[in-house]
Amino acid sequence: MTDARSPDQPSPVVFPENTAAVSADEQRLRELGYTQELARSMSGFSNFAVSFSIVSILSGCLTLYGTGMKTGGPALIIWGWPVVGLFTLFVGLAMAEICSAYPTAGGLYYWAAKLSRSRGPAWSWFTGWFNFLGQVAVTAGVDFGAAFFANAFLTLRFGVEASPVHTIEIFAVILLVHGLLNTRGVRLVAVLNSVSVWWHLVGVAVIVGALAVLPDQHASASFVLTEFVNGTGFQNQFYVAMLGLLMAQYTLTGYDASAHMTEETHDAARSGPRGIVNAITVSLAAGWILLLGITFAIRDYDGALNSDTEVPPAQIFIDAIGSGGAQVLLLIVIGAQFFCGMASVTANSRMIYAFSRDGALPGSRLWHRIDPRTQTPTNAVWLATGGALLLGLPALWNNTAYTAVTSISVIGLYISYVIPVYLRLRQGEDFVRGPWHLGRWSRPIGVLAVAWTAVITVLFMLPTTNPITAENFNYTPVAVAVVVGFAGVWWLASARHWFTGPHVQGPPAAPDARDTELEIR
Repeated sequence: MTDARSPDQPSPVVFPENTAAVSADEQRLRELGYTQELARSMSGFSNFAVSFSIVSILSGCLTLYGTGMKTGGPALIIWGWPVVGLFTLFVGLAMAEICSAYPTAGGLYYWAAKLSRSRGPAWSWFTGWFNFLGQVAVTAGVDFGAAFFANAFLTLRFGVEASPVHTIEIFAVILLVHGLLNTRGVRLVAVLNSVSVWWHLVGVAVIVGALAVLPDQHASASFVLTEFVNGTGFQNQFYVAMLGLLMAQYTLTGYDASAHMTEETHDAARSGPRGIVNAITVSLAAGWILLLGITFAIRDYDGALNSDTEVPPAQIFIDAIGSGGAQVLLLIVIGAQFFCGMASVTANSRMIYAFSRDGALPGSRLWHRIDPRTQTPTNAVWLATGGALLLGLPALWNNTAYTAVTSISVIGLYISYVIPVYLRLRQGEDFVRGPWHLGRWSRPIGVLAVAWTAVITVLFMLPTTNPITAENFNYTPVAVAVVVGFAGVWWLASARHWFTGPHVQGPPAAPDARDTELEIR
């Protein structure tokens, strides 16, 4: 990969009016068809911090750790992580190259429109809807996980019953707080996300250090590295092992946030791609250390799975270092999950803002409004939190609802990730690169990214427990079908007649027709 302006990168366009007052980022945004509306105040580190906070190893790894214990056990928890991480990095690299060429808040659905050779509006429409579904599901999954862990802490500390009703109540409160924080402006969000980076890194060090030093005994290396556990009821071990990849793949999502924040980031064509790639690589390294530390600390496997707290990592902490120490570690995890959910609402609201800017959501005029005081899409923030609340409500009566939400987030996001990558592959050498690109590695990395996404899309729609009942039914295909069906019917009945892809708002940029003709062929 390279980080210097490519010879085929189009020369910047100079507009006659107020040229001296327009920064390079704003000028590039105008070339892509938009005027600067959001406050551009984020640094490259802040951009990375948003994606890193959403990936949140302390959220994803620990929230689905119990699922991993049933679907493959320690062997899949430990070895599934680097395998999934490598393929995720391929997806992220392919996305980062496109992000450099088109640094806009619309991100994926804008890229799909720009990269398609035909039927651009349709590609853009469905990419946007998959991304919308995945973003809302990620917000729901993260904040529901935070509610799980908060409930476990309240059980240990105050004896509060860990019931589905209490979890939903905590979930709603967390979403409300995240909504309020995100309406205060991007500067506050940027500061909190920067704190989040260090909270995660220091938190991993504290948790792993405590679990390594304080217990008087640890699990054996053979148990941690080779023990395979099948608690699903299925007989096919390979099938169970593939299900075990969900924990790692769910954690390593959400890094498209760096793309959605590019209209608020300085040097966006470089900072956005770096944010995507760095969020994956740092999370990959730190997450593996975290998983090794927790798995070596397991004493009573069945006891952790059947704990009264209903949160296996909490019981592992208790068994290893006692109730008092476990509560401290739980607070670290809950703090990380809180930061993660806040960043997820931020990214989700920017995607909603951009998609509504182009009229692609019902009530677009409402969701596209900007608060003139904070320069924040406040209404989009509340749509993001409200949608997440609705997606989490089935947990009141479905025991596997949380697993389904996490599967929905993986499927929705990764399909929206890979559509632009696929379209970029079809463009070949016609693709006009940005200042950050992959050079000759672009095609093989893109092919691997598309192939991996095809595998996990099928995998995470499959049943996770046998025998299949109404209570453990994986409703992922139903939720995906409802959203895709709605978007498809709306497209066929109406949107195909008026949705022409991203709208041009600013002056046209003459030197590169493909950067100005957003009404795709």
